[in-house]
Amino acid sequence: MKGKNFKLNFSTLVIPIAFIIAVMVFKFIMGASENFQGGNPENAALPGNYFGTIYKGGFIVPILMTLLLTVITFVIERYIAISKAAGKGSVSDFVHNISDLLDKNKLDEAIAVCNDQKGSVANVVTSVLGKYKTVEKDNTLSKEQKISSIQKEVEEATSLELPALEQNLVILATITSLSTLVGLLGTVMGMIRAFSALANAGAPDSVALAEGISEALINTAFGIGTAAVAMIFYNFFTTKIDKLTYSIDEAGYSIVNSYASKHS
Repeated sequence: MKGKNFKLNFSTLVIPIAFIIAVMVFKFIMGASENFQGGNPENAALPGNYFGTIYKGGFIVPILMTLLLTVITFVIERYIAISKAAGKGSVSDFVHNISDLLDKNKLDEAIAVCNDQKGSVANVVTSVLGKYKTVEKDNTLSKEQKISSIQKEVEEATSLELPALEQNLVILATITSLSTLVGLLGTVMGMIRAFSALANAGAPDSVALAEGISEALINTAFGIGTAAVAMIFYNFFTTKIDKLTYSIDEAGYSIVNSYASKHS
């Protein structure tokens, strides 16, 4: 229960904390006077000064930085969580080992291997093996009912483990689209500023024009870059989860098939 509350609090606090950090970095590091001509953030950034250049992207920049920091945080969190879910050693070797032990009718040894392996796959297999032992001792059920009971245990145990694996991935998927849209918003606002400078009476305000174009390009690059990072890791994690799910299905099939072949 405490673990679930911690995960919930963690997910809830990441975005506001990331926003606070982003605003502080934007204001005090990127907006520092030494990054601008004449020591004034209202002026253009010094040539080659990236902090000052990004600062000119406007107030959309800390929003995009918040999204990027959120992505980085959840990438680290999901990598740790999914790595733990895989357990110790190779998952495929673990599944094959369980299958071999069941073929030799070494049920207790198989459970011991699960305890050593740990992780989501091992948790499911442990639960199913427990059901396996239970139905073997139950003489009131038919063979078909016992097999059905084992299959149901596979499904239920898997359904309990999958939500933990997929937690926070929806945030990465959302940021993939959201960061692009926020970057586009910054682009549109920057272009509005640029065209407003061109529309001024008399000579165009070259500084305002440059700032508008800079704001447009910076926000576009920031938004696309953040979306790319989120998309890459979202696909990376979903692929790893699919592999774990396949291993769970393979292990469940091996257990069911082992029971069916021994009681044929």
